[in-house]
Amino acid sequence: MTTTPLAQLPVRSATELTRRWHTVLAPPVFGARSLWLAWFDAAGLMLPVLMPVDDLPRRPRHESLAGLLALHDAVTEHSDCADGHLALALCRPGRSLVTAGDDEWAEALREDLDSGVAGSWSLHLAAGGTVFPLVEPARWAWQ
Repeated sequence: MTTTPLAQLPVRSATELTRRWHTVLAPPVFGARSLWLAWFDAAGLMLPVLMPVDDLPRRPRHESLAGLLALHDAVTEHSDCADGHLALALCRPGRSLVTAGDDEWAEALREDLDSGVAGSWSLHLAAGGTVFPLVEPARWAWQ
């Protein structure tokens, strides 16, 4: 678990969220696969805690996704982020081209988070020195 002073600066757009991930994950070069989670309240303020999930499998597993939802529920139960935004960053070694494994993670997250998260969510890919969205946040998330 990591804390960040960026919690005082609100994120109010999908572009600002991409910039935030680039800042938080700098430099966005990774030796192993992980999934980072950040929570934002309805005003766009980020909780001061970032949660990396390390040793992520190449392909999503039901157990990993169930654990992710349980973690999200535990965090939102004790914060003002229940109706906010769950931002995820899939971090991995290699080039910044989207792989079949990246697409599988995005699809598996869509299946579980579209119905399991009260607010909105998004997924960024951090690889090869770049950060870019794989699943954009819902437009209403930043209004």
